[in-house]
Amino acid sequence: MAGSRKVAREFTLQGVYAWLVGGADVTLIAANLKDDEQFKRADEDYFRTLLYGVLKEEDLLSTHITPLLDRPLAELSPVERGILLIGAYELLHCPDVPWRVAINESVELAKKFGGTDGHKYINGVLDKLAQDVRAVEIAAAKGRS
Repeated sequence: MAGSRKVAREFTLQGVYAWLVGGADVTLIAANLKDDEQFKRADEDYFRTLLYGVLKEEDLLSTHITPLLDRPLAELSPVERGILLIGAYELLHCPDVPWRVAINESVELAKKFGGTDGHKYINGVLDKLAQDVRAVEIAAAKGRS
């Protein structure tokens, strides 16, 4: 199941990228991605939750991310921006996903699809966001260690 969520995140990133770059309709984007032979390995429900959620909440997610950046959001590559949006969505809207998992999965996406050191940037931004939006969970985890 965990592997199928990883695949769902990869397809979500492709969808968010297509939307950021081309502005295509989300239904069309999702249909095109489902045609991929590898899509059957993805958790389709999680893919739909992430893709439709990220695109619907893009303004809110960007509002949370922007103060944590060292440059304007528009200057990020579409890949990095997409990964940050997905990670922010998981931190804000998927309490079943532990904060470390949300960050680590985003870092893995950046290593696979992003620029050379993009994963370090993604890690830093999402870690700051997690400190804010998952403070109770992080404090509880520190209390156990």
